[in-house]
Amino acid sequence: MDFTLKVWRQKSAKDKGYFGTYQVKGISPDTSFLEMMDILNDQLVRENIDPVAVSKGCKSDGPIAFDHDCREGICGMCSLYINGRAHGPDDDITTCQLHMRKFKDGETITIEPWRSAGMPVIKDLVVDRNALDKILQAGGYVSVNTGGVPDANSIPVPREDAEESMDAAACVGCGACIATCKNGSAMLFVSARVSSLALLPQGKVEAARRVKAMVAKMDELGFGACTNTRACEMECPKNISVTHIARMNREFLKAKIKD
Repeated sequence: MDFTLKVWRQKSAKDKGYFGTYQVKGISPDTSFLEMMDILNDQLVRENIDPVAVSKGCKSDGPIAFDHDCREGICGMCSLYINGRAHGPDDDITTCQLHMRKFKDGETITIEPWRSAGMPVIKDLVVDRNALDKILQAGGYVSVNTGGVPDANSIPVPREDAEESMDAAACVGCGACIATCKNGSAMLFVSARVSSLALLPQGKVEAARRVKAMVAKMDELGFGACTNTRACEMECPKNISVTHIARMNREFLKAKIKD
């Protein structure tokens, strides 16, 4: 399969970006999207050092910077905006789980970084994701003193609450919800983190302090507000529900009333 790639290039946060156009040929339909990017980068490196390629005018700005780590849909680092969709034209996956068979032979593919005031571009397709870590840090830890390792069933938790908490904890913090939201809101990400603890006995001790601190940090870092378009839910690779946003709002209001 052959593709034309229009990739966002930006040397640094202060430089003006542009779309670079590249051709990749002979790509197997079973190649993952990130493997295709590796093939393109290998091609760009060879063009920069091959005198024959340079003599033919095949000069490039070097390999394309993009984030990746586990390549198993777990870490959330492989965050790319592909043809106008977060993580590309497939559902319930991260970019590293996307394969080239989802595209048509000869198709033009546009690849961009996340667009959010809270996550500015560092270089090419890499964005500054520290804001998400700062929100988590604001939430703090569960400080319940458990002593030794407790028995698995020593603290009874209703099955429905446990399953909903685990569903919220499935959030990988990729930022697709933020990139998809027209307001650049981080509400789905923050609410998933709040819900994963608010539903469990261990998380209730500091529930009020946690939700206030995380919401305040989210606002401080420049993320937008939620207007309930549910775009975040539609593009979340882990199917995190917007019902968690409703729970976070209830937790926040209860904390403010107590104040």
